[in-house]
Amino acid sequence: MTTGGTSRSLPPESPASLAWIDTPAPHGQWGPVNRLTLPVGDRGLLLADGLFETVLILEGRPRLLEAHLCRWHAGAEQLGMAPPPEPGTVQALVEEAMARSGIHTGAVRLNWSRGLPLDGNSRGLAIPAHCQHRFWLQLSAATPRFEPVAVLVSPRERRDPLSVLSRCKTFAYGSAIQARREATATGCDDALLTSSGSSGELSCGTSANLLVRQAGRWLTPPLTSGCLPGVMRARALELGLALEASLLRQDLLHCSGALLINSLGCRPILQLEGQAIGWPELNHGQGTAALGRQAETLWRSLL
Repeated sequence: MTTGGTSRSLPPESPASLAWIDTPAPHGQWGPVNRLTLPVGDRGLLLADGLFETVLILEGRPRLLEAHLCRWHAGAEQLGMAPPPEPGTVQALVEEAMARSGIHTGAVRLNWSRGLPLDGNSRGLAIPAHCQHRFWLQLSAATPRFEPVAVLVSPRERRDPLSVLSRCKTFAYGSAIQARREATATGCDDALLTSSGSSGELSCGTSANLLVRQAGRWLTPPLTSGCLPGVMRARALELGLALEASLLRQDLLHCSGALLINSLGCRPILQLEGQAIGWPELNHGQGTAALGRQAETLWRSLL
């Protein structure tokens, strides 16, 4: 797989987003996100049979790209897929996307689908012996977010700690979408998901990991809760800034701060179903903007 070359002198093609797909071979195709297409028989499209990674682009640099690619490759192995493109290929494409688009702060999404069965039969769940896997990426302008949120605990959607899908960042986000719908219907910004393997153990948000501060320490639910092994979560554990611990709804109500964190931001939780989260900073004259700055400081320390 080749990219057709990278040049910083390429003129910007889109101020908001730009995409590349690996067909036609050998160089693939660049274009606006609403112009490039997938075959209707692609398993990623029909069955959500694929993986993706969202990588932060900050100040013209992809951040923690190696960690994202490691998780991407590990997920493909767990799902019995062919290995995704190697780091050198991805790095060259990301650099070319930035050069073509002029986007130097944003998000690049890397997509890896099991693709098209070579026998032409795209019906059914059974995995064909041979599939033409497909890779495409999208670079979009985006600003990291640190503003506070109000959340609820989803009454219906759960994370399954026994499912291999919970350990991989797959295309299948239907459960998270429904939980977010529940949240917005009640005036909340996001939803927390509990583990299906316990009675009320918190797992994560719809698209972010959970951090809860108790006794001056940041705690995050263990992978046995069914939460996704987030890259920023892993960094916090690696640097000793967080510890794994089982957390319940009452722990959140009696904590001294809580955050939803992912590669694109870190958002303080102010309320859980209308009940205030006990941020001591708010009792000492600091406003919610100060909480956002504190969250941003923690987030940047993980980069």
